Formats: sequence, C-alpha cells, structure tokens
Amino acid sequence: MVHILGVNFHELKLVKKALESFYGLGPQLSQRIMAKYTIHPRARLGTVPPKTITALTAELSTMTIENDARRIVQDNIKRLRDMGTIRGRRHAMGLPVRGQRTRSQIRTARKLNQLERGGTYSKI
Repeated sequence: MVHILGVNFHELKLVKKALESFYGLGPQLSQRIMAKYTIHPRARLGTVPPKTITALTAELSTMTIENDARRIVQDNIKRLRDMGTIRGRRHAMGLPVRGQRTRSQIRTARKLNQLERGGTYSKI
C-alpha cells in the first residue's frame, strides 16, 4: 500500500488515476504533476520511488484540493444566493442553472443541486 496525502492506494494502481481521485485534480493537472516529477504516464504506484512519493505528497499539500476546493465551490454558490442572482435562485430551487431544458429533463439537476445538511439531503 502506498500512502499519499492521508489516503492508502494499492501498489498496482496507476499514478494518474490515483492523482485524479482527489477532488479538484483533473486529467491535465495530474499530467503536469507527473511531468514535473518525470513519472511515465502508464506508471504504477509500486514502481515509483519513495522519495518521489514524498515529493508528490508535499506538492499536493500545497494545492487547494479536497475539502478546500469543495468549500470554495459552496461559498461561490452561497454568494450567488445572497446576491439574489438568477443563478443563485435556480440553485436554491434545485433547477438547472446553465440554461438546460426544464420541461421534461430536470431529474439530474434536482439531484445535483442539493446540499447535505444533518445527514439528509435537502435543496440548497
């Protein structure tokens, strides 16, 4: 098991997929990080030296990922709601925000525009 930023990964997992499993890290950013530490795109975590794993952990600890990124997104949505913009109101009602069709296809938007409060999900 390889330990990166408080998460245990199996040694056979691809480094790219392990990096992308963190919230806020996408394919492009994970490729940049791997290029910075000269890690092959198809490399597995078990083949990466421990010194590089430590450097990866240090690099990830300086970035805004996981809870920090989630908090930023929630703060932005809260700011829109407080200003009273149309986007904020649609977030509050659980409707699609970016101009999607609402006559028949809003199931996904209602599911995604929810916030967890006290163990149950309710609208933002």
